[in-house]
Amino acid sequence: MTIDANSFNAALEEIEVSKGITRDTVLAALEEALIKGYRKQLGGDDADVRVNIDAEKGIIEMWQVKVVKEDVQDDFLEISVEDANEGKKKPQYKDGDEYFIEASIDDLRKATAMSIKSIMHQKFAEAEKNILYEAFKDKIGTIITGKVEKVDEKGVTVNLVRTSVYLPHNQLIGEEKFNVGDQIKVYIHNVDSGTKGAKIVVSRSNEGFLRCILNEEVSDIYNGTVIVKGIAREAGERSKIAVYSPDPNIDPAGACIGPNGTKIQKVVGQLGNGQAKEKIDVIAWSENPGLFIIEALKPARVAGVIVEAEKKSAIAIVKDDSFSLAIGRKGANVRLAVKLTGYHIDIKVESEAIESGLSYQTIEELQAMEIERKNKLVMELAAQRAAEMAAATAARNDIKPATTVLPGLPEGYVAPQDRVYEDTTDDEINEALEAEVESSEEIVAPVEEAPVAPVVEEAKAEEPVAKTEVKTTTSLADLEASLDSSNDSKKNTGKKKFSKKKDEEEDKDSKKGVTDTSNAARMSIYTDEELAELEAEESEEDYEDEDDVDYDEYDDYYDEDNR
Repeated sequence: MTIDANSFNAALEEIEVSKGITRDTVLAALEEALIKGYRKQLGGDDADVRVNIDAEKGIIEMWQVKVVKEDVQDDFLEISVEDANEGKKKPQYKDGDEYFIEASIDDLRKATAMSIKSIMHQKFAEAEKNILYEAFKDKIGTIITGKVEKVDEKGVTVNLVRTSVYLPHNQLIGEEKFNVGDQIKVYIHNVDSGTKGAKIVVSRSNEGFLRCILNEEVSDIYNGTVIVKGIAREAGERSKIAVYSPDPNIDPAGACIGPNGTKIQKVVGQLGNGQAKEKIDVIAWSENPGLFIIEALKPARVAGVIVEAEKKSAIAIVKDDSFSLAIGRKGANVRLAVKLTGYHIDIKVESEAIESGLSYQTIEELQAMEIERKNKLVMELAAQRAAEMAAATAARNDIKPATTVLPGLPEGYVAPQDRVYEDTTDDEINEALEAEVESSEEIVAPVEEAPVAPVVEEAKAEEPVAKTEVKTTTSLADLEASLDSSNDSKKNTGKKKFSKKKDEEEDKDSKKGVTDTSNAARMSIYTDEELAELEAEESEEDYEDEDDVDYDEYDDYYDEDNR
């Protein structure tokens, strides 16, 4: 039978989205429903019915299958060879073959169609329950937010997206009230998978609900700094929470209560919407049962305690004015203390205990034992941390720097490291530099200095000159005129400030490093008489300059520096 493939696939997608049932699950359920329905129509549960569904092509095929036999014993399940080959030119079936009798969905009766529909509903329900069980089995012990669908005298029906759960009245917190459409938090206490499918048990009065709220609102509990050791709760009335911290420097009860009770008030605010708020006592858990029982009976003032650990029983000696606090309203305080500690507790006032001559451990003695235990634990933790730090330091010292060789470099290549210089004095550095200069300096012969003319390029004293050739293009008359003008300018600008001795040193420095030139380079352009006249003039000027030096001015200058 051919059906509309587009409509059929659209229906499969809608079921998958709305109910969360996969496409393959729907097709398997439809195939099973058709087999059961057609088998019922044929009149026997043992009929061999086969169905093939091709959703992409929109084809549904259905057959009744019989076995070909030479000797037919049951004509409902078997067919003879002659009947199977009837109308065939050549025989196609032999003994033992399967004979397919095709059937059409249009041949199904109305009752059969109703039966198929009922089977489909049943399969869908089973699939949904299985889906719910798989979805909620991992959420046991957590809180889920739902919406109130229905409210009656016995409880509240809550919608949790894909399913609805029933919250009985005895699982509510005190006298809290809800209206349809309200958001509500429920605790997943258990999920059962039975013949009728998954059953989800929810609660708000369970101790696990309070534990989850603490985990949400108190950061120290969430990150593991503080551990909840036990909870005893009477929802809507009173709860006792025993907390512990592995760090002896942390007060676990104070960390949960918060500054001015801010943290614990947030927890109380989520425990019911009634007028009477649930009271919460946060106490410090102790491995000492006597001290733990004293803490559990708070706010009563306990003077001491007698503990029988083997019998799991204790006698608490309370102050005379704290007897009613120890019992609590309707016995709630002592009842919760018994539930939290696991000890059967009898309450006696201090005056009666003294008259009876009871010997008990006082609270001061128990607190001193607890302080000693904490100090010992602090020392052990300090020693452990010191050992860990020492081990870490030793491990760092043993680590050798890893050397990586880049592609193309030879094996064993080590990259150049930063050069480290040893401390040296300035004298050592100067001596090393002078030695290096002397080793690289070439020895050159000094030459006589020729008179300088404006048109002749001067040789630099700092740079060595090798085999310099001097070519003159100026006449003798021009050079004499240039010298005369140079002498006039010296007289006009003033007298020199340097001594003849200093001039000679400068001349030597200027000549140092100049290589010997050829005869052509040292060719004189003056006659002997002219050179003698020039030397005489320079010697007169030098003596005049030396006489004109004001030494008093230098003496005054150095005297000021010495001051």
